Amino acid sequence: MTTLIIQIPCLNEEEQLPTLLSALPRHIDGFDKVEWLVIDDGSTDRTLDVAREYGVDHIVRLTHNKGLASAFQAGLDACLKLGADVIVNTDADNQYDSSAIPALVAPILSGEADMVVGDRDVSNVAEFSAIKKFLQKAGTRVVQWASGTDVQDATSGFRAYNREAALQLVVVTKFTYTLESLIQAGKNLVAISNVSVPRNDVARPSRLFNSTGSYVRRNSLSIFRVWAGYEPLRLFWSAALVLVILAAICWLPFIVSAVTNSGGGHLQSVILGSVFLIAAVQMFSLGVLADLMASTRVVSQRTLERVRRIELTLGVEPSHYERVDPSLHRDAARGNSGDQLSSETTVIR
Repeated sequence: MTTLIIQIPCLNEEEQLPTLLSALPRHIDGFDKVEWLVIDDGSTDRTLDVAREYGVDHIVRLTHNKGLASAFQAGLDACLKLGADVIVNTDADNQYDSSAIPALVAPILSGEADMVVGDRDVSNVAEFSAIKKFLQKAGTRVVQWASGTDVQDATSGFRAYNREAALQLVVVTKFTYTLESLIQAGKNLVAISNVSVPRNDVARPSRLFNSTGSYVRRNSLSIFRVWAGYEPLRLFWSAALVLVILAAICWLPFIVSAVTNSGGGHLQSVILGSVFLIAAVQMFSLGVLADLMASTRVVSQRTLERVRRIELTLGVEPSHYERVDPSLHRDAARGNSGDQLSSETTVIR
């Protein structure tokens, strides 16, 4: 029996959640079951009550607000333990059109991809300013370079994972999972595909950041940290090479003076060049140490993947998990729209 679980990270989404849940499918070709899971990231409003009323199958309730990345990872772990063969992640603000979910999972069902990213075609999103479109494209180019993939919309949270891709994914950043998971997937040689998806109008601004500058700064640090974790030798040795070149430039006046017997000494240039050379040696040494640490991280990641597989075999329950009582479902919430939906299938099994 093939199961698809649609997970929705939430923080105080009682107003937006009904619109999203009313549009989610209950039947998709290729799956025997389609279930919904809400990850409550410490909400203080009626998010959980709304989720129960609208027929959510599973709830992961975090004790306090841990951030989007932690909520995403908690949902991923729960979906695996609940028997998901494919996992779709979507945002609670309903910015992604749920009718695109069949297209999103199609490359996975056909065996063409392990992970699929929904491409919003950012350049044509009307509410995005010119500078935001530019930054989105620039950020995607950086992620393409860092991950070695051809992903077209790096910040899109509308994604599908098969079981193997989800088992390998470990998000450690606290800000957002989108960039780290792409770089990690690229380095792990996960087959990634892009699917064009429509975008709904969003009723509220993003809660991840207060300004575009803040978003760029935090994402830049995340990209640098993740890339440095996978390729530290390349990073530190590149820095060492730059320092060696600076040292050579500083020494050039002294060398020219010595060759031409023009005098002058250029003692300051010699000292500055020596400082750069010492710094280059230190960078080289740090690169070697960081590379050894990166090898340890890879071993830890593989160990965690094996632990997950053991937990799945033993039937370990998800953390912070709550199965929804079908009696709490509201009849009015069962009238989901779309050709793939029916009132009979909204009752949780």
